[in-house]
Amino acid sequence: MDDNRAAPTMGATEWTLMLVLSVLWGGSFFFYKVLVAQVPPFTVVLGRVGLAAVMLNLLLIIRRDPVPRDLALWGRFIILGLLNNVVPFTLFAFGETRISSGLASILNATTPLFGVVVAHLFTADERLSWGKAAGVAFGLAGVAVLVGPDALRHAGSGDLLGEAACLGAALTYAFASLYGRRFRGLPPLKVATGQVTGSTLVLIPLSAAFDAPWTLPMPDATVWLAFAGIALFSTAFAYVLYFRILATAGATNLLFVTFLLPVSAIGLGVAFLGEAVSARTLAGMALIGLGLVAFDGRLAKRLRKGGY
Repeated sequence: MDDNRAAPTMGATEWTLMLVLSVLWGGSFFFYKVLVAQVPPFTVVLGRVGLAAVMLNLLLIIRRDPVPRDLALWGRFIILGLLNNVVPFTLFAFGETRISSGLASILNATTPLFGVVVAHLFTADERLSWGKAAGVAFGLAGVAVLVGPDALRHAGSGDLLGEAACLGAALTYAFASLYGRRFRGLPPLKVATGQVTGSTLVLIPLSAAFDAPWTLPMPDATVWLAFAGIALFSTAFAYVLYFRILATAGATNLLFVTFLLPVSAIGLGVAFLGEAVSARTLAGMALIGLGLVAFDGRLAKRLRKGGY
């Protein structure tokens, strides 16, 4: 259980990387919605991780620094790939055939709720604290405000199976972050490469058995662009950042990135779509900001010590 390991902390570098990661992962929900309109879920996920695996393995080959060939290590990569890619990605892709991408991203924000419980039960150095509990509470309140009362009233009329699939994905992510701790000491690029490569090996037979992709009509250019975006930015680059943050910030802190996804989506909408920011949006972002401050804990410690 690594009882003597110091509790992970969040510094300025980790927060910056987490903001970047939230933008990269926030885009994946948009890409999923584009892809599942023409491609079945298993094949969508295979395209995502398969292209990312090719990119990352080529990068390691160019650097002449391949992933070790140790069979035990590759067994762990496959388990990590199942928890962090195969199961949650497929559940989200399936879910978005039945519900909106916005609702899927909101349900994804439940990940820290599962994460703090899982980490509390199965680790010795990431126990549930009042600060983390307050951070989760503020974060969920912020997401609820961003969603708004109209969306909440209509949420029950959506497809419950799709909603349940997204919640299942969020729970799986919580276990993935915990399992990812086993790879501390291995460079983040190699962990990301091993994970998506192991996921690809699992998904090839699944896609062939359930989707028979060779029988599908040729997708249009929009689908190919979406595959490129979700593989390069939302998977390959994103997971290098993910394991970099996990190594220093810990599983529970990293899960808080899911609260940032709605904020990232709003920022992208303002920057590229000319969308307006309402008072409700500002209130939701403020609550999420309070959640981040509570989760980080440094301001509360300084206040207790009379630092301000």
